Amino acid sequence: MPLTKRQKEILNYLRDFLQRHGYSPTLEEIARHFGLASLNGVFKHLKALEERGFIRRLSNQARSIQLVNAEVASRSTLPLLGYVTAGQPVEAVVNAEEISVPESFLTRGHNYVLRVRGNSMIDEHIQDGDYVVVEQQEDARNGEMVIALIDGENATLKKFYREAGKVRLQPANPALDPIYVSEDRVKIQGVVVGIMRKY
Repeated sequence: MPLTKRQKEILNYLRDFLQRHGYSPTLEEIARHFGLASLNGVFKHLKALEERGFIRRLSNQARSIQLVNAEVASRSTLPLLGYVTAGQPVEAVVNAEEISVPESFLTRGHNYVLRVRGNSMIDEHIQDGDYVVVEQQEDARNGEMVIALIDGENATLKKFYREAGKVRLQPANPALDPIYVSEDRVKIQGVVVGIMRKY
């Protein structure tokens, strides 16, 4: 599962602290650095990092946090701009979270992340709850998987095809029909460049 912004910040702090001092910070030092009133909050963040395989802690020992995942060094934080439906179009949702993604998913353009709702793209191995990494752009080639905004308000995740003055937004689920709309009703918001899944 991708890291939250605060988890990423704590992970970076742990790495810097270990490099400077040769040992890990205490829960109190982490709480003081981030202005957290509760040690329980720090503990929950560390537990999440441990469950995701980024750190290891020895029980009942002070300063026992160890980094265990080298991939962390090659991760970047992208904005999580809400949900996109992989089903019928729904209103686009925007929020201000950030999550960590592998740098290999980044492109030369502007990237962001959306969480998928629905199962219309299951034959492309995209399930409800997955995250898609998107390169923001306003055009797409036939066959590309896009975030399409219909009538200025309804965002959907589909494969894109131009056909005789119309646009076909094709699901990857045989139980669902494609969406046909005139080209002037569709605005491409981006092309999918990566998929992440929570297990």
